[in-house]
Amino acid sequence: MNGYNRYAIYYAPEPGPLADFAADWLGWDPVTGTERVPPALPGLPRRAADITETPRKYGFHGTIKPPFRLAEGRTGEELHAEAATLARRLQPVTLDGLRLSRIGQFLALTPVGRTTELASLASLAVMELDGFRAPLTEAEIARRNPKSLSETQRALLRRWGYPYVMEEFRFHMTLSGKLSDEDAGATIDALAPVVAPLLPAPFRVDSLCLFAEADDGRFRLLHRYTLSG
Repeated sequence: MNGYNRYAIYYAPEPGPLADFAADWLGWDPVTGTERVPPALPGLPRRAADITETPRKYGFHGTIKPPFRLAEGRTGEELHAEAATLARRLQPVTLDGLRLSRIGQFLALTPVGRTTELASLASLAVMELDGFRAPLTEAEIARRNPKSLSETQRALLRRWGYPYVMEEFRFHMTLSGKLSDEDAGATIDALAPVVAPLLPAPFRVDSLCLFAEADDGRFRLLHRYTLSG
């Protein structure tokens, strides 16, 4: 449990067709810690491995509490115990479904329907586990390019270590790096018929996962916690 560079709380789908396809698509399985061979889908503008290079190391996930270094004096075992305790208090969340979307310059699966309960769950996780997060260094803050953020996002970055939490939280499960308009359109056309049968409706978030970043920069799934509140 110790010896990792960063930890995070993610939603990751249970083992099954969606998780399997996403691991293949991204080329990385965080459950087994092994590389996968991306599919050669007809119509892709570039190799899948090129399209997914940026998100690959994180594994397929939806961020709940973004990656953080452990605070001095805290351990991975303590974080695991606290995350397990938190999961026993949290209730599962059910949404209408998932859809393939374009968010700015990248592609992701995003929720369909009302997301208020999921946002509340994420905010609680951010707050309750924040005692395990080491404060950002000035260099880490600078890498977020604060000048490009809104005033609210800059305040969230300083307070919680990430600009897209609390009121700025938007759940998504990333499927690509930055793409041009042309490449994004072609990738959606290629992915849509493959992904559509795999998308759950309704979409139920009934577990959260502890992920950790090893020295190779790749994230592994360490523990899955059932939400039983």
